[in-house]
Amino acid sequence: MMAMILAAGRGERMRPLTDTCPKPLLRVGGQRLIEHHLQHLASAGFRNIVINYAWLGEQFPEQLGDGSRYGVRLQYSNEGATALETAGGIINALPLLQGDTFLVVNGDIWTDFDFMRLPQTINGLAHLVLVDNPSHHPRGDFALSADGKVIDSPALTFSGIGLYARKLFDGYETQVKPLAPLLRAAMHDGQVSGEHFRGQWWDIGTPERLQELDQFLLHKKY
Repeated sequence: MMAMILAAGRGERMRPLTDTCPKPLLRVGGQRLIEHHLQHLASAGFRNIVINYAWLGEQFPEQLGDGSRYGVRLQYSNEGATALETAGGIINALPLLQGDTFLVVNGDIWTDFDFMRLPQTINGLAHLVLVDNPSHHPRGDFALSADGKVIDSPALTFSGIGLYARKLFDGYETQVKPLAPLLRAAMHDGQVSGEHFRGQWWDIGTPERLQELDQFLLHKKY
C-alpha cells in the first residue's frame, strides 16, 4: 500500500515561521516535522510515499531528496502557487498513487500512532483514525458507532490519518476541493469505518503548540 503526506497548506496561523519555511519542514524534537512521519511510515513497511506541495514547495525535494535516507521512495505532487485543499490535492496526486486503497496523513500533525495497526483492506470508501478532542477543538468532528462506523456527529476529532479507496474520488476533476464533504456523503451511505486512537497526537496549528511539542519530544524517549 502507498502513502501520501499532505504538505501543501500555507500555514497562516504559523506565521511568521511559515513565511520562509513550509509547516511540515519546521523542526521539532531535533528533526523536521515531516521526517517523523517518514520514519514512522518506513518502520511500518511503507516504501512508496507521495508528498504534495504548493507554498515554498521546492524546499521539499531540496530537503528530503528521493527519500533513500529514510528507507523510502519519495514522489512529489506539485500543485503550483495555490494549494488545492485536501481532496483536491489527493485527486491531483492520483496518477502517482497505485492500488485501490492508500493511506493519507496530514503533514502538520505529530503522533506515535502505529501505522501497522491499520487494516490492509477496507470495507467501504474510507477508514478514519479518530482521537480525543484537544482543548483547541473541544466540539470534535465525527462519532464512532458501536459497529465501527464513523457517523456525521461531533464527538471525536479526526486525526488527519485515513485510508481511502480510490473510488471515493471517482468523477472529480482536479480543483480546489475539501475532503470533508466527500467523507460526510460516504458516512451517510455507511461507507466509512473508523477506530479510536488514545495515544499521543498533536495538531501543530500554532507556534505555541510547535514549541510545546518540541519540549515534549526533547524530554521523551520514544
